[in-house]
Amino acid sequence: MNKLLILSATNRPESKSFEIAKVYQAEANTLEVDATLVSLEELNGMSITEAMYSEQGQADQVKVLQDKYFEPATHIVIIMPEYNGTFPGILKFFLDAISVRNYKSTFGGKQVALVGVSSGRAGCLRGIDQLTNALNYLGISVSKNKIPISGVNSLFTGGVFDAEVKALFAGQVKELFGLV
Repeated sequence: MNKLLILSATNRPESKSFEIAKVYQAEANTLEVDATLVSLEELNGMSITEAMYSEQGQADQVKVLQDKYFEPATHIVIIMPEYNGTFPGILKFFLDAISVRNYKSTFGGKQVALVGVSSGRAGCLRGIDQLTNALNYLGISVSKNKIPISGVNSLFTGGVFDAEVKALFAGQVKELFGLV
């Protein structure tokens, strides 16, 4: 069975990325896609140690995210903000942390779509390109349909999300699952 994991790729509380991820999940659900939303906020409070680079030293928060959400997913959408011209360090940390255990079932055969989020004009384009390279190295197939979202603060007007961007989300889900 196909399962979609939507990953809000920041640990910043109350982030725009998480708000956008909720909209994305709603769009996927309207297409009857089994979509689960997870935020890297769940890693907050975790200590970074050299032990994380061994299977035995993997932190409990990382194990839960990997076992419960990442491994069972057949498709993943990563919604990431632009931090300092690239993707968030917490996302790289998470990818490094889950690469030490169950590598093949964690990364093998996964199909990933990317959404970049920025308050500026570029929509995290550099971050999307850089993450694509890292994911390809891990053996993950990255969709060519990448969505850079610029001016994120203007997408919510009176509590209503921009209809054109919602349509882009629906198109990305349809393409990811072969519904087009």
